[in-house]
Amino acid sequence: MVVPVDHRDPAVAARLLALQRAAYAVEAELIGFDGIPPLHEPLAALMATELVWLGAVEGDELVGAVAYQRAGGTVDLDRLVIAPRAFRRGHGRALVEAVLAREPTAERFTVSTGSRNLPARRLYQALGFRVVRHRPVAPGVLVVELALGRAPRA
Repeated sequence: MVVPVDHRDPAVAARLLALQRAAYAVEAELIGFDGIPPLHEPLAALMATELVWLGAVEGDELVGAVAYQRAGGTVDLDRLVIAPRAFRRGHGRALVEAVLAREPTAERFTVSTGSRNLPARRLYQALGFRVVRHRPVAPGVLVVELALGRAPRA
């Protein structure tokens, strides 16, 4: 089940931070780079973000989250994190689809991930995102930027 998450609540934010660190530790291993900013984000910074957060819940446990922001007609998926023990159970897809459904008037959705993060790339591409470009973020490390466009709805 996907639900709104209050990242300004200290207890909730602490759970988000633990989830985020666990998920990004796996991505850091996949891409060979541990300089992913949310991997090192302090609790106060997470709580101060101007992002909209949704969480994937199993029972009463938060097993995934997506954070996004909208600017004009574009929605940027800032981060998508899934507890490693809950990988490949559809939580990532459910979270991205929830953002798409919550933003029916958005014309474009964007997301970035490590180019070697094949599970994330497969997920986004299965949902219709297309590669826009690759950009270096460190020696030997590329980030892939993906976008999904759609006709605006009233």
